[in-house]
Order: sequence, then structure tokens, then C-alpha cells
Amino acid sequence: MKLILVLGDQLCHSLSALTQFEQGDVVRMAEVREEATYVKHHKKKIAFVFSAMRHFAAELREKGITVDYTPFEAPENSGSLFGEVARSLTAHGLTHVVVTAPGEYRLLQEIRSWASRLCVPVSIVEDDRFLATKEDFETWAKGRKQLRMEYFYRLMRRKFMVLMEPEGPSGGQWNFDAENRKPPKDGLKIPAPYTAVPDEITQEVLALVERNFGDHFGDLYPFPFAVTRKGALAALDMFIAERLAQFGDWQDAMVQGEPWMYHSHIALYLNCGLLEPLECLQKAEQAYRQGRAPLNAAEGFIRQILGWREFVRGLYWHKMPDYKETNYLQATRPLPDLYWTAKTRMNCLRQAVLETRENAYAHHIQRLMVLGNFALLAGLDSDQVNEWYLLVYADAYEWVELPNVHGMVLFADGGVLASKPYAASGAYINKMSNYCAGCSYKVTAKNGPKACPFNYLYWDFIDRNADRLRGNPRMGFVFKTLDRMGADKRQAVHTDAQRFFRALETHEKV
Repeated sequence: MKLILVLGDQLCHSLSALTQFEQGDVVRMAEVREEATYVKHHKKKIAFVFSAMRHFAAELREKGITVDYTPFEAPENSGSLFGEVARSLTAHGLTHVVVTAPGEYRLLQEIRSWASRLCVPVSIVEDDRFLATKEDFETWAKGRKQLRMEYFYRLMRRKFMVLMEPEGPSGGQWNFDAENRKPPKDGLKIPAPYTAVPDEITQEVLALVERNFGDHFGDLYPFPFAVTRKGALAALDMFIAERLAQFGDWQDAMVQGEPWMYHSHIALYLNCGLLEPLECLQKAEQAYRQGRAPLNAAEGFIRQILGWREFVRGLYWHKMPDYKETNYLQATRPLPDLYWTAKTRMNCLRQAVLETRENAYAHHIQRLMVLGNFALLAGLDSDQVNEWYLLVYADAYEWVELPNVHGMVLFADGGVLASKPYAASGAYINKMSNYCAGCSYKVTAKNGPKACPFNYLYWDFIDRNADRLRGNPRMGFVFKTLDRMGADKRQAVHTDAQRFFRALETHEKV
């Protein structure tokens, strides 16, 4: 008889480990301190995972499956997955452990050690909730000098026949990203986001989180997340019906007071198993086929799942564990307090941190071009930045967080994921948001105490990393501009940047 371990981000009834369930087997689930605190996860994320786990366990029991479930505060809770697995093996006299491969390298390495420690076989089966297996990605990557998402995405489009016509991709091109970069405008009517009402189980979990995780980052209330597959499907359907049509045009736009914009807010459900990727793609394509959403919107949404999500997962397993240790730009500056407190005169950063703290969510441009852009330009320590992103967002697990942050945000991998650093001055933020109007700094000023820090930090970043970046073919124009700068201008950039960095080091409000 087998013990089937289900992890907190594997809440899918068709999970590969669960398909091996037979009469007499036992499913094991546990809320353990080790997993909740290896980084100090946002309060909302812990509440979401624990509540979703409890609801999933109840669904399994309704199907007649025996579930050993250890709540966080149970006196017998050992605090670790290993300890809880060992307890169940002894209690039921089971002789075999089966688990779907975890999504994080550190946990996979631990589980691989269990067979010798438990003296029973431990079978780690493929996680088939993804559309590309690890072997699929390895086959595609073999022999390629560069790994670029766009070409992997095209392969996946063909494989699953998503947005494809007999003559090729729908609309005659693979990517409509050029149509999806509109700056915000007045009068946008943004629908209210999906909101679930916490039931008794969720209310118990929220109280548990208050008691045990009060020193963790983030606001616990209000708690709007769905915690069941039924609720996650309702959130997906609401997005398709009310937001998808406008998603493409405004997906990069940022508006103060509108944290959710036209985004789907379903990554947390996808990443814990409550939604499956193919059903999300199919619903978006159906909306396009039925004329309920334009092609640029449907394709943009599909690319985020079939392209980026599958690509970064493949890249993570292709490059770990060495990938995490890279630091191409030699960034070592400590993460400043403003990432926790939102105490900064830079309005864009303040809004992004406040919304992250309140919602355990920020959309991809806030993460990349505000929070991430600042971390890149300021040369913030890659380990500290990676940990911050991993702990503050409800959808964050290392397989998806690390490549996006380490590679795309920080360029710490030296170009394995992205073809160039995603660096920008204040002009980009001003174009894509209304943040600058409420800022203490002047986005049009290039130098001096009143200038937007992104303006001089951008050129300081380019200058101090010239030896590493000058050979990048996509940055030729940037370095031509730098080379045309006079000595006085470059000195002004350096002086402003050093003044700013001294203020960071002395914990002044910048």
C-alpha cells in the first residue's frame, strides 16, 4: 500500500501521483512550518495555500479517499514534510511513497534523500500539469546557442494547435505584442476584480495566520481569493467575459488606484493546480473565435501561459542549480527598506510596493519596469531581490520566480533568458502610467536633487556596466548616445547617482 504525498501547490484532482491511488492507499497533506517559513511568505499567500489545501482535502474525502491531513497548529505536527510522511508510514504500515515532482529544486533534492532515510521506495513521478515536459524542453534546447521564448512559443503553438489556421498562425503573425503597449488614457472603465467571500474554513485559516505569522510581510485583509477549483473557474470565466477584450491594449499600462487593471489574476490558481493551462488557453481562443475578444488580446494572454510560463519552467530545470548562483553584473547593494515600507518619494515605487503589500499581487509591468527596473539600475543584490519577489507574491514559486527575476529583471544570468537588460529611464514610466503626476520628483529633469532618480540612475547603470554590455548587439544605439555625452554630463550623472546611493545607505527617504 502506498502513501501519496500531495504538496500545497499540487491541488489538482488529475495530479499524476493521485492517478496511482488504489484501495488501501492513503493521501498525505500537511501544513508545515518548514515550507511556510523557508522564506517569510506574504500573509495572504500562506492563507491562500492553507485554505486551498483544506478545501482540496475535503474534496478528496468526499470521493472516498483516505486523507491524513495535519493542520498547522496540530500538537503532533512535526513541522516538516519528512516528519509528517514518516508519521503516516508508521501509523498505517505503508511501504511506498509516491509524490508528483515538486516545483522547486531544493525540495526535489530533499525528497530524493527520503528513500534512504525512510527505508522505503520513494517514487517521484512527472508533473504533467504543464504542457511541455522537462524532456521536451531539453530536446528543444539541445544545440541552441541562445534560448529565446519566442521560438519555443511557436513550437508550442504548433504542437497544441492554438490560434492556428491551415496556412499558419491566426492573423498571419505569431506575436501581436506591438499592439499591446498602449499608455493609459482617461476614461478607462476597469471592471471590478473577482472577489470570493471567505467561508468558515477560510475564516479559520485567516485567524491561524494572524496568530502565527504576524511578523510576515503584507496585509491579510481583505482576503478576496478563491480557494477551490469552482471559485478559480469562476475567476477565469469572469476575466474572459469582462476583461480579456481590453487586456491586450492595456496590459502594460499602470494607473494609480487601479492595481488589477485588465489582467486575469489567475496565476496563483494556475500555479497551485486549481486551474489547468490548456483550459485557460482554450477559453481565450474560443472568445476570439466567437468575436468576443480581438486577436491581439487573446494572443497576448495565450503567450503569457503557453509561451512565458512554459518557457521559464523549462529554463529553470535546464539550468539549475548553477543558474541561481550567477551574478553577471556583480550587483551587491543591499535591498533598501523602501521595498518593505513603501517609504519613498518616488511615487511609482511607492504605489507598486503598497499594492504588493495590500494584495500580494502586482501586474507584470509593475514587477518588471518599476520594482525590477529600480533593482537593476541600483545594482541591488540578486539573492535579496530574488527572495523578495519569492515571498511577496501569492503566485510565486521558485520555478517561475527565479528565471523571471534573475534573468529578465536583473540580467544576472548574463543574457540566458533575455537578449538585453530591461533598463529604462523615467520617460518609460511616465509614458505607461499616471504615476509621475503625483511624484515629488520631476520626470522631465535629468539631473539634480529634483530630477527623477530613474533618469540619472539609468545612465549611471549603462556607464558602470559598459565593459559587460557594450558588445550586446541590441544596445549599440544606447552606447552611441553615451559616447556622445560630454564629460560634464557624465560627471553630473555620476554625482547624482553617488548622492542617491549614499542616501540609500544611510536609510534616508529617497
